[in-house]
Amino acid sequence: MKKILVTGGLGFIGSHTVVALQQEGFEVVIIDNLSNSTIEVLDKITSITNLKPEYHNLDLRDKTAVKTFFANNAIDGVIHFAASKAVGESVQMPLEYYENNISSLVYVLQEMTANKINNFIFSSSCTVYGQADELPITENAPIKPAESPYGNTKQIGEEIIKDTTKVSDLKAIALRYFNPIGAHESAKIGELPIGVPQNLIPFVTQTAAGIREELSIYGNDYPTPDGTAVRDYIHVVDLAKAHIIALKRLLDNKNKAAFEVFNLGTGKGNSVLEVIQTFEKVTGKKLNYKFVERREGDITAAYADTTIANKELGWKAELTLDEALLSAWKWQLTLKG
Repeated sequence: MKKILVTGGLGFIGSHTVVALQQEGFEVVIIDNLSNSTIEVLDKITSITNLKPEYHNLDLRDKTAVKTFFANNAIDGVIHFAASKAVGESVQMPLEYYENNISSLVYVLQEMTANKINNFIFSSSCTVYGQADELPITENAPIKPAESPYGNTKQIGEEIIKDTTKVSDLKAIALRYFNPIGAHESAKIGELPIGVPQNLIPFVTQTAAGIREELSIYGNDYPTPDGTAVRDYIHVVDLAKAHIIALKRLLDNKNKAAFEVFNLGTGKGNSVLEVIQTFEKVTGKKLNYKFVERREGDITAAYADTTIANKELGWKAELTLDEALLSAWKWQLTLKG
């Protein structure tokens, strides 16, 4: 049984990927410092899979702690989610984002190469493309100057990994996600940001649940059909499955280069207003929303060309926007009270 380290494994995408890994027969070790997650997620994962993952509360910015962990644990591969991830917040707190997202990555890679652990999956982002010249966005789209410190940490992260593969036996895949949403069908795990949500869907569900008074839509003057920004919303369960496929590609030496990148999205763009209207349709809940100024760091439109992931990984998004939004709402309902 292969032992896989999942950093940030109690977070939104991390927890869904841990479940998928366990269901595929992998042994999972989680590192998470609970900076944007809660320890209760560990019990929820266990209740879904009937397997309790090994867990370490460890801050990956602590170089000594990272070194000690790798010295004491035999690992076959790493899926690296641990990072701060809010575009708007990163504009306000650039140094925190650079420290957290870059230092932790470097320390993990240093210990992987020192301990000859060669399989690495990186949680990257479509933000590396900035505002792309052409839509849909392919993996060959130019990497533009980042629109936010968060996006820049993903660009720099990919460069660090690529440079490391050139001088070591490291094999790595960067998965460039578009916008992950939804929750596990069990409604036991989902997106639960600490504090005020920075992402659209938790804000939508919290507004529908009466936790937030109203939803702010950032900008209605974008050059899009309805004036609101367009994104490619992908169900987190589809996303988790892609990580398992990518990991197996590395473990089976099926990768075609030491460093590969794949777009993960549905291939379809939906505007913020379309998402709100779809949510209202599938849940029967009316949302109280208002338009406010655009948010710094946000782009007009981004959706994926997933041809390469479809062909090379044999993966494609299967769940619909309706299904994703309904699952997010069912998850929200478990949190009330």
